[in-house]
Amino acid sequence: MGDKKISVMIVDDHPLFRQGLRRVIEVEDDMEVIIEVGDGEEALRLAQKMVPDVIMMDVNIPTMNGLQVTRRLKAKLPNIGVIMLTAYHDDEQIFHAIKAGAGAYYPKDVTPRKLIEAIRQVSEGNYVIDDNVLAKSQVASWLLKQFEQMSTFGGSPEDLFVPLSPREMEILQLIARGYSNKEIAHELGISRQTVKNHMTSILRKLSVNDRTQAALYALRRGWIRLQDTD
Repeated sequence: MGDKKISVMIVDDHPLFRQGLRRVIEVEDDMEVIIEVGDGEEALRLAQKMVPDVIMMDVNIPTMNGLQVTRRLKAKLPNIGVIMLTAYHDDEQIFHAIKAGAGAYYPKDVTPRKLIEAIRQVSEGNYVIDDNVLAKSQVASWLLKQFEQMSTFGGSPEDLFVPLSPREMEILQLIARGYSNKEIAHELGISRQTVKNHMTSILRKLSVNDRTQAALYALRRGWIRLQDTD
């Protein structure tokens, strides 16, 4: 690896958590934290400017969630490694994270040792899933297997590969804040019929029956927030 250190960017809106993460990383001789960011849009902008080797990405951040940031970033800079961190941990969330382009996914109570090892692996272009190190070619078959398992439990298989669009995320965010379709239409400057069409799409993609279930699904996974704090 030579003398070049692995450059790491931390994206999380809790200063205390960022500080703890920085301490864990900077103890290591072969890595350094080059920047800390507290929200999604800023993360997207600065990651493109600074191009770190690895980004520690919280899912639940203001302005744009971690999955959206990762998807957009990987489309432009495919070589950046992303490790997704979240308070909500389940197999489906891992699937969403890897599908968005993350190289690894951990709950926030992960041990420092595991995280450090994951940073090294992801910086080399590998993936870490359930503590197994996989090459890119192996990840494709892992995704396919997950995909088949999930489609067995109902829901249309192709919908699993269609992430919610930025507009759908916006609408879910407003639903979580108690907006009616009429209010959403006014807020976003679109027709009520367009809002209804988006709602139909959201319910189908998430395999839920109503707007409340959709909002709860997204809130539990940290995709949206009840309110953005300044």
